[in-house]
Amino acid sequence: MSPSAQRGSKGAGLQCKRTEKQSTICLQHMNVDPSDDETIEKPSDKTAIHQDPDSKPAVKKKRKQPTECFLSQPEEKQQESAVKAKKRKKKKISDVLEKSSPKPGVPEDLQNLLSQHFGARRSVIEIEELTLSDSCFLPANDLTHSFSSYLKEICPKWAKLRKNHKEKKSVVMLVICSSALRSLELIKSMTAFKGDCRVLKLFAKHIKIKEQINMLEKGVFHIGVGTPGRIKALVEQDGLCLNSTKYMILDWNWRDQKLRRMMDIPEIKKETIDLLEMSIIKLCREGSVKLGLF
Repeated sequence: MSPSAQRGSKGAGLQCKRTEKQSTICLQHMNVDPSDDETIEKPSDKTAIHQDPDSKPAVKKKRKQPTECFLSQPEEKQQESAVKAKKRKKKKISDVLEKSSPKPGVPEDLQNLLSQHFGARRSVIEIEELTLSDSCFLPANDLTHSFSSYLKEICPKWAKLRKNHKEKKSVVMLVICSSALRSLELIKSMTAFKGDCRVLKLFAKHIKIKEQINMLEKGVFHIGVGTPGRIKALVEQDGLCLNSTKYMILDWNWRDQKLRRMMDIPEIKKETIDLLEMSIIKLCREGSVKLGLF
């Protein structure tokens, strides 16, 4: 064999090796195994299977199907959802009232409220001075009375008290409730009881405290209806004197749109207790003022 022929055969062999390498690289990029060519070609050759009985059938390679993946919620979101569920489970006043009918307020309710409020802050001697006995209270409303009928029951001699009252800067009866709107409702509902006596609005909505002080100094009023915050401010500024007061009525059982009583509202509760501590409890213990729970 001539040297030129040998060179030509060597060059052809190198070219074949290069093409094989290129084909394997292409198959790797396409994620195909070069050995799959044989498995793909074998099932297509059906005549070879029928002719040779000893030959084994070719096995097809199954490609992996894409699996579904589910994203799990982060722990923060799960904790937030758990906190929201806990918040929803809190009992509301409306839920409690659905299970049990509302009970009318009794003197023990106010006595327990005062003892709980002063128990951790005052000494034993101070607590004894701030306690109210049963004799300090008028009959409580049993939820069957209107406001006028309740006032007639607890104050049968109102006409005489009204005529004898001639002192300025004071009232015979003081009615305490939770809001200005409730004060107006009570004033309207006592028309059958009050007669021709004068009623003064003692709340802060649309009325300045100086105007109320001037009205108390110039005129004689028999009934004062208002909120504990404004009444307390009038007493502190000497605009209202409680020495002539005979009755103090707490609007105890009435509930607002959120089904809260006046003592369920923290601000009203604090202001009412402060007003009682200021002078009402002392006057009740002396016997000059009687407390009523409407």
